[in-house]
Amino acid sequence: MGSNSALYDPCPPLPNVQEMVKSDPFQVPERYIRDEKDIANDAGLCSQLSSEVPIVDFSLLSNGNKEELHKLDQACEEWGFFQMVNHGVATEITKGLKDSALKFFELPLEEKNKIAMPPNDIQGYGHSHVDQVLDWSDKLVLVVYPQQHRKLDVWPPNPFKEAIETYSSELRRIGEELLRSVSLIMGMEKDALLLLHQELVQPMSVAYYPPCFMSDKVMGLSPHSDKGTLGVLMQEEDVPGLQIKHEEKWVPIKSLPNAFVVNVGDIIEIWSNGKYKSIEHRVVTNKSKARISYSTFYIPHRNVDIEPLNQMVLESPGSLPLYKKVTYGDYLKQTQKMKKEGKAHVTEVAKIAN
Repeated sequence: MGSNSALYDPCPPLPNVQEMVKSDPFQVPERYIRDEKDIANDAGLCSQLSSEVPIVDFSLLSNGNKEELHKLDQACEEWGFFQMVNHGVATEITKGLKDSALKFFELPLEEKNKIAMPPNDIQGYGHSHVDQVLDWSDKLVLVVYPQQHRKLDVWPPNPFKEAIETYSSELRRIGEELLRSVSLIMGMEKDALLLLHQELVQPMSVAYYPPCFMSDKVMGLSPHSDKGTLGVLMQEEDVPGLQIKHEEKWVPIKSLPNAFVVNVGDIIEIWSNGKYKSIEHRVVTNKSKARISYSTFYIPHRNVDIEPLNQMVLESPGSLPLYKKVTYGDYLKQTQKMKKEGKAHVTEVAKIAN
């Protein structure tokens, strides 16, 4: 997953958004401002649907509760997102991570730049890619598992490093258990999806979204679907920002106390032959308060071939595969070069043309 993987094109140095806001809160460079046509054509906001986002009890899932597995199946099929409660991660662990992250982002820029992201990699502090319009955010991105993929020279100092280690160990447990549950609802043996990964790779992204006085003109994170298997997000309970696309409307995801937000990625969409779809989501900014979020992703080994699973094809209309076979590393490489918003990359790279 490092620079030797050749999955990532060189990224030119970009200004630090947090520093821009500090020096002049009324400065918004042109490269961050969305096109007026995009703003005018934006899907409407549907706040009333926020309360309908499914809630899944992780402790019941872990015990193989059939009713909860059915809820998981419905959530993945109808929403592609759900809030997960009773995950078992202690409050002192999540608070430790949040406190350490806040202190890190408060450091002087020269201190944070000691672990700056290299131009040809995504690990480290900075920006992982350049799109046509830049996102109003700064990030720390690390590959945590397997340990041989870690690049410790771009890990932050303690106590942040220890907090990431402790939290990520818990998220490893959660990711493996979620994949076991998804295996069951796809009609397979419990460990089938874990085995299909060959090596469960676990990146983590800690994103800082500064306030923006032109919050309606910029995007903290552009609309996209995740290119991995699953994602698990811990977000601030008092600073909203995440929105998901449901029935062609943007639905804000309100934080539940001590809950994680889980979403289906492109790889589950392909494996399930489209029964479970990865969903476009984005992060909006606000005018008054910074937001920090903590995203954990689960992805396969780069050499794994991804294609619809036989039993999911048989369940599909016409019993035909809707996606072609693609090696995960190739999928990442092709989609990275496209630099398009939304889900066009899934159709263009993996979907079989009608």
